[in-house]
Amino acid sequence: MPGALPEALRTELIAFRRDLHMHPELGHQEFRTTAALRARLEKAGLRPRVLPGGTGLICDIHPGGAAAGDGVRPMLALRADIDALPIPDTKTVPYRSTVPDRAHACGHDVHTTAVLGAGLVLADLARRGLLPHSVRLLFQPAEEVLPGGATDAIEAGVLDGVGRIVAVHCDPKVEAGRIGLRAGPITSACDRLEVSLDGPGGHTARPHLTTDLVTAAAKLATEVPALLSRRVDTRTGLALTWGRLEVGHAPNVIPQHAELSGTVRCLDLAAWRIAPDLVHAAIDEVATLHRAKFEINYIRGVPPVVNEQTTAELLRDAMVARRGAGSVEDTEQSLGGEDFSWYLEHVPGAMARLGVRPPGDRTPRDLHQGDFDVDESAITAGVELFTAAALLDAERE
Repeated sequence: MPGALPEALRTELIAFRRDLHMHPELGHQEFRTTAALRARLEKAGLRPRVLPGGTGLICDIHPGGAAAGDGVRPMLALRADIDALPIPDTKTVPYRSTVPDRAHACGHDVHTTAVLGAGLVLADLARRGLLPHSVRLLFQPAEEVLPGGATDAIEAGVLDGVGRIVAVHCDPKVEAGRIGLRAGPITSACDRLEVSLDGPGGHTARPHLTTDLVTAAAKLATEVPALLSRRVDTRTGLALTWGRLEVGHAPNVIPQHAELSGTVRCLDLAAWRIAPDLVHAAIDEVATLHRAKFEINYIRGVPPVVNEQTTAELLRDAMVARRGAGSVEDTEQSLGGEDFSWYLEHVPGAMARLGVRPPGDRTPRDLHQGDFDVDESAITAGVELFTAAALLDAERE
């Protein structure tokens, strides 16, 4: 299969990833990242188009270097997310983040570099007459910002002419050089919940004259998740987990205001659709019992990523073609959320878990932590996966 990654480009891509890692940008602020991608794609003779918000871009690669596709055959889209997280980088490495409290702690710099590298390889194949049909590179901003930058990208037309879409997400549990894959749901739905409670406070010596918001907040924190667990099939995995509870300032004063916030996660698409109503009803029951006035801000996030069977098989076959049957392992559904799911509401697609764990390293690691890092050979594996998928997808049309 053509499309091997030249050594010089492999070295360049590692340097590109490290530069992104040193200069992380939050969602909708990825101007430097967008400019770097645009410059490299234009250097390769391509014509990237920046998305309307000024960050993120798409770039089409057509057979024979043509300016446009044939308009008949839908394109395969290769999607990467380009934003970083608002947490400090705690690693001691030469490419540590130079921006305080900002870090690529989820591997988006690797996703971005892998799609860039695949685009450069595919552009070379197109010039040599070896690219069978058009491919779109999609560099999406603001994946970490609910409900995700994918919704804005779709509204901007990034799926026009696209028939199938694929992506990867770094997984520190999978060894570098391998991918984790499954058909069906591979991530979960994720929403955000904010609740405020109000009532007449007073002296702790006379709680009967007050609305005891400390008790009300505590009951809300423990009883609402328990109620939800009994109102849906447990196999749906619907779970409310609180991350913040703020109430009170003095030991002898019952406060007049309390706040809670957390996330609602769900394995099942049907249960996700009814989750807001279930959550509202449970909060109403508990807060009313304790005479607390309440306001709910339920922020819709993302549905589960549900890998379409044919596209999942395409990714499996692509990785096997490059690295053999041992390079693909089955993976479980994660409770993490991913806005790649919004694309799958419109076109078939699939996401693979890209292994980034150094071979032989058994240290438990996770995403969204300040010391997150990758074995950079994962970039090569990502490029090989994407390029093979583009070539095999053409053969199956």
